Amino acid sequence: MYENCDIGRVIKEHFPFVTDVQIGMFERLPSLYEEWNERINVVSRKDIENIFERHILHSLAIAKVCRFKPMAEILDVGTGGGLPGIPLAILFPESKFTLVDSVGKKIRVVNEIVEALGLKNVVAYQTRVEAVDMRFDFILSRAVTAMPEFIGWVKGKVSPLNFHDLDNGILYLKGGDLREEFEPLMKGKNKKIRIKLYNIYDFFPSEFFESKMVVHVKL
Repeated sequence: MYENCDIGRVIKEHFPFVTDVQIGMFERLPSLYEEWNERINVVSRKDIENIFERHILHSLAIAKVCRFKPMAEILDVGTGGGLPGIPLAILFPESKFTLVDSVGKKIRVVNEIVEALGLKNVVAYQTRVEAVDMRFDFILSRAVTAMPEFIGWVKGKVSPLNFHDLDNGILYLKGGDLREEFEPLMKGKNKKIRIKLYNIYDFFPSEFFESKMVVHVKL
């Protein structure tokens, strides 16, 4: 449904608050990723032709679950080439985004794209998340590992001070049947953890999103 679509029209339809400047940035993103992907592989070759639907719009599904407020601190773990962090940073220019990845060449791509777009609300570091010594309102990722392990990585990095409609925590992009993965999180010492699943197909009705979720975890 979103292949070869009018990017500006789709963005405006789903996020009517965007400005023309923001739309221009979104329209530039596919060509920037295509250009950098020829040098440094940050997006699978089969996906690069569908970069808008499979990566940019997929990232923006998080914004359908939570509209980040000004001065919100957001951490993107295992960001790769800047996904979901860069599209969300375009959408929420008054929020602050920290993007981390352990692979230096991927952070180079992030910094180059951030500079090309003139984004002022993004910083990116080559580091492991365990070394990040800050607290954030929300911690994002796109299925870098199983959720129990991810929670171990980011435990203690969520701010206790909540000022969004959604409770502070993890916003995770994940697909497939998640019951087996999440079952251990609902037992024993983990009973305080609260998990809610949002079907991305409800936001973006395309076949690609049928089994994909935004997972909100309140720690």
